[in-house]
Amino acid sequence: MKAFCITDVGQNRSMNQDFVFASETPVGNLPNLFVVADGMGGHKAGDFASKYTVKVVHEELEKTELDKPEEILKSIVSVANHKLIQAAQSDVKLEGMGTTLVIATVIGNTLYFSNVGDSRLYLIGDKIKQLSKDHSLVEEMVRLGGIKAEEAKNHPDKNIITRAMGVKEEVEADIYEYRLKKGDMILMCTDGLSNMVEDEDMFDIVKGARDIVEAVQMLIEKANSNGGRDNIGVVLAEPLADEVSAW
Repeated sequence: MKAFCITDVGQNRSMNQDFVFASETPVGNLPNLFVVADGMGGHKAGDFASKYTVKVVHEELEKTELDKPEEILKSIVSVANHKLIQAAQSDVKLEGMGTTLVIATVIGNTLYFSNVGDSRLYLIGDKIKQLSKDHSLVEEMVRLGGIKAEEAKNHPDKNIITRAMGVKEEVEADIYEYRLKKGDMILMCTDGLSNMVEDEDMFDIVKGARDIVEAVQMLIEKANSNGGRDNIGVVLAEPLADEVSAW
């Protein structure tokens, strides 16, 4: 397993509210861990929300006694959500904060991940495929047939999300399990990348780079050269060939 992650403030923001984490080595009962969070809230609340949530995820994983990945992910999301709400209630400056959250792990040749909000997880193999589903107003409109997928890309309500960490006492995370093939790569990102760079361009950049470090740096550069309207958070993971069967 190889992984690299980085955030960038972008061109228009003074504060970076994105937070990313990647560990190729075990965290608690998971053999590896990858996390992306995009904080929301005034002043420094969004910055706190993303960092604090990822910190709680890491801490709770270290002490959980659960061993099934789906159960671990579901439990960790719930605990992190409650702790974020408690933190907001204890400090008036943090009221109204929230964050998106994508957590992923690869066990053998299987990817497990959870998602809350509109940060994304893509699979890059022979093509690029978004595996996560955005919890956003425009995604709901597309699903219900109100607008077409192409219209959603530039819709004025694109940034309104329908689920977030720290907003309601109970948060519903989507939990996914996906069988990986040899050569597959996992790209996780905040909307600062996905809103600024087309999926096909992401694919070309990742496939054309010499390694994952260069790929992530080039993705950030592309988002900024296209306008960089938001913070940009990226995690790129590449399961080693001997870890994934040629299936």
